[in-house]
Amino acid sequence: MTEVEVKKAQDSLQSRLAQVIELLNRQRVAEGLTHRQEGHHQDRVETLVHRQNLVELQRKLEDLHSADVAYILEALPLDDRLTVWQLVKADRDGDILLEVSDSVRETLIADMDDHELLAAAKEMDADELADLAPELPRDVIHELMETLDNQQRERVRSALSYNEDQVGALMDFEMVTIREDVSLEVVLRYLRRLKELPGHTDKLFVVDYDGVLKGVLPIKRLLVNDPEKQVAEVMASDPVSFHPDEDAYDAAQAFERYDLISAPVVDKNGKLIGRLTIDEMVDLIREESESEVLNMAGLREEEDIFASVWKSLRNRWAWLAINLITAFLASRVIGLFEGSIEKLVALAALMPIVAGIGGNSGNQTITMIVRAMALDQVNTGSTSRLMRKELAVALINGVVWGGVIGVVAYLLYGSWSLGVVMTAAMTLNLLLAALMGVLIPMTLARFGRDPAMGASVMITAMTDSGGFFIFLGLATLFLL
Repeated sequence: MTEVEVKKAQDSLQSRLAQVIELLNRQRVAEGLTHRQEGHHQDRVETLVHRQNLVELQRKLEDLHSADVAYILEALPLDDRLTVWQLVKADRDGDILLEVSDSVRETLIADMDDHELLAAAKEMDADELADLAPELPRDVIHELMETLDNQQRERVRSALSYNEDQVGALMDFEMVTIREDVSLEVVLRYLRRLKELPGHTDKLFVVDYDGVLKGVLPIKRLLVNDPEKQVAEVMASDPVSFHPDEDAYDAAQAFERYDLISAPVVDKNGKLIGRLTIDEMVDLIREESESEVLNMAGLREEEDIFASVWKSLRNRWAWLAINLITAFLASRVIGLFEGSIEKLVALAALMPIVAGIGGNSGNQTITMIVRAMALDQVNTGSTSRLMRKELAVALINGVVWGGVIGVVAYLLYGSWSLGVVMTAAMTLNLLLAALMGVLIPMTLARFGRDPAMGASVMITAMTDSGGFFIFLGLATLFLL
């Protein structure tokens, strides 16, 4: 899909969201008018208007892809969201629940009774059930497991036995397997007998009689080669494969690196037990990206934008409390130099510049380091080399931009000494920002923590307090 097509699709989705919101607003207005009417016809009029709007809204939803309905649900306040959710046909509940974010899924599941949850879950494959199972009530899980056949039950249990960040938790069990000692013509006849191929089938998996993976047969090779050839002659015998206990994000990087659409998952004996597909990898990369952004801002988890005040407070308070402590420390640093500020008022006007530029520079460094760590381009053993490089960049930026602001300070206040102090303070604070920008994520990673966790908050605290102390300290020593 080209960039123009993507934009048109997004515009169309925004338009449909606007139409849904308009219908919801129209329904509320109609209900308000009918409530104010008098007479025995009021109930009948209200029922007809209400039903007409809901039918039109339901028709709009039926035309939308499940992912688009999920997008609309996430963009609506809770009351409107539940109104729309009740209009979705029951056979689509499962697909939509898998598409919405975790926080929104929680509100939808809370609005469903056990019968509705069971009906939605019965439409899902084993890997999809494993994704949804942790959020379902325990009694629903027990009842659901009893309705599955032995193979499905074992698959669900297998997927649930892995952590959510492992390949085994994301693998799909729907795949096509063939033998290596048959002809391509036999394979083609076999495929024609199937009702449909599993989604994202770009290759068939070649296994022996014990289920051990021998290779893969890409569909394009199947179609362009002589039907009389044997599978063994055409297949790729060294495919990229994964083990169920491998890190899922490493697998996602491999998908990007090798342009994979699907890949086999094998156990320690080489037996084929499932496959990974590109849709799961894209979802994983998106979730990792969102998680990094949230962590850098000090948010503990994904938050429904229309969540209750109390839920939002619980998600945000921890790092705000830390921020308050660091802000108090920064204020005490300023308090140490109250006398200097009273004697030279220009210091009060200039010191936010030093702290602000340092914070921006530090955030740039941290963003680069965290991104490189996420891509496995660096590790904690690279700390010293990265530190030297970032310090060199900070030194050059400090001298150049510190010199610029030093000249500005001279032009504003007519003091060369103040300009020199400004340049020195800017340079030193940028060096501090570079140092902390490398050390903070590397230290978090060394202790087994997410290197992005609260990094933005911590670097801002360091550059604020450090910038104030450096600038006011230099001013006190050389200007007063």
